[in-house]
Amino acid sequence: MPQTPEKTTTARSARAILLEKPKALALSTIGVRPFGSAPRQSMAAVLHGDEDERPGLNAKETAQLRGIRRFGATGAVLMAVGALGAGAQPVLQNPTAGLRVLSLPGRMPTVSLTMTMTGTVLVVLAWLMMGRFAVGDIRSRSGAPRRMTRSQLDRTLLLWILPLSVAPPMFSRDVYSYLAQSEIAARGLDPYAIGPKAALGVDHVLTRTVPTIWRDTPAPYGPFFLWLGRGISSLTGDNIVAGIFLHRLLALAGVALIVWAIPRLAKRCGVSAVSSLWLGAANPLLLFHLVAGIHNEALMLGLMLAGIEIALRAVEGSEPIRGQALFYLVAGSGLIALSSTVKIPSLLALGFVGMALARRWGGTWKALAGAAILLGIVAAVVTFVISVASGLGMGWINTLGTATAVRSWMSIPTLLGVGTGLAGVLLGLGDHTTAILTITRPIAYLVAMLITARMMISVYMGRIHPVGGLGIALGAIVLLFPVVQPWYLLWAILPLAAWATAPIFRIPAVVFTSIVSVMLMSNGAEYLPFMIVQAVIATILTAGTLIVFTRNSLPWRSDKPVAEITKGGPVDEDNSAGAYADSP
Repeated sequence: MPQTPEKTTTARSARAILLEKPKALALSTIGVRPFGSAPRQSMAAVLHGDEDERPGLNAKETAQLRGIRRFGATGAVLMAVGALGAGAQPVLQNPTAGLRVLSLPGRMPTVSLTMTMTGTVLVVLAWLMMGRFAVGDIRSRSGAPRRMTRSQLDRTLLLWILPLSVAPPMFSRDVYSYLAQSEIAARGLDPYAIGPKAALGVDHVLTRTVPTIWRDTPAPYGPFFLWLGRGISSLTGDNIVAGIFLHRLLALAGVALIVWAIPRLAKRCGVSAVSSLWLGAANPLLLFHLVAGIHNEALMLGLMLAGIEIALRAVEGSEPIRGQALFYLVAGSGLIALSSTVKIPSLLALGFVGMALARRWGGTWKALAGAAILLGIVAAVVTFVISVASGLGMGWINTLGTATAVRSWMSIPTLLGVGTGLAGVLLGLGDHTTAILTITRPIAYLVAMLITARMMISVYMGRIHPVGGLGIALGAIVLLFPVVQPWYLLWAILPLAAWATAPIFRIPAVVFTSIVSVMLMSNGAEYLPFMIVQAVIATILTAGTLIVFTRNSLPWRSDKPVAEITKGGPVDEDNSAGAYADSP
């Protein structure tokens, strides 16, 4: 029976609707709003708001800040002393072995563990209290009525870092892998083809201290880092203590770059330098894992953030990109590319700089292609020069997936796979964890790629600042990556600290930082359960006692509503500059 014209039109409309919905969904997924659709609140509006300058602290608050500084420094000293017995000490060449006083912590493991746990808790509590004077009430966007100065924060950060800078490695034994892989390179062997056990021998002093899981594993790090490590090995040889000291200097250099870059990026985003440094550089995860743990993320993130700041001087400037502006663009992009030869994830920052550059050049396809070609050439040249000059070649590209051998509970796809596999075992269905991971991990990769693409398009269309887009993309990659270590969270936290000010970001960031910071064992391994229980009980009692004794001198509770600003001029203990750092 032939259809009437009305039925034919209705059928065509239904088919059009069915075809249009997937198209609209696909476009909205990557951040492109279909023509004629209602506008939605942007990601930038949800996460970001400008922060204005505030007066300095009054006399009472300045005194409280000094108390917070000493409270945190006490915790850092306790961590450093406890690490003599509860740190990630080397199997051989332990410098405290046999010494009358310094070897005592090693003979009292429960006491040492208690000291490091207590110190960790004190530093985290001090950091949270300092947030009252750096950010104010993180539950609102109003900010602190008065804000500590940049110099006050710098001195506090320096005082907390110093004890951890001279302590044994803590929370991880990765630095021993750095030493072994660097020694392989120093011997003229290929660290990307052979592991410490085969290259150095199972009884070598450096191999003995490398965790067993990594003794047969080639180096997963870029050629620039191993080039620096080879230089360290040529100076220190098999001296573990000297090698650790020089690798920590590298980490501190990276931290210095982070401290330099974050306030300048924050100023570009309209965020207080002090609040960004509090959540970024003063973050306990950075203190515990980049300084005390000596992870090469410090160098990677420092170079990446410094490169972004320098590149944005050209991209966000008003002058034509030539001369000095072109130098800034190439130099900043080169630093980002250099950071990727430490660890590859930082290369993503170059994509966001490129999108901002394409928008600056007019936002056309031609501009996008030009930005991609220019920055691609810079990245290729830097990578090629480092790979060739170091003599290590391009073999590092084949070892980038080495870390996926570990199953991390902090990774969402891995947690889903392992949890589902465990449920199958409990139900008598067998262990299907590996099969489930082959499903969850590719899906997570796809979701991370879509989020990254959406952020890049948002930067290209001017909806979000490149620093914010990069932070969101790195956050998605970290949480959806097959392996997540606590210090990986800094990949996202540091750029977001310079841009995101909304409670929806700051509250989870602070809560997650506080919880994760106190969870790991200070020796980078495990303790017997009874020792952990004893140390936890002692830590709770000690920290509780200190809170009681300092209840009147430290701001454990707010005396006034956060929005209330007391009368009277501010008191700056050193008459330093205000909350914002200059960005030349």
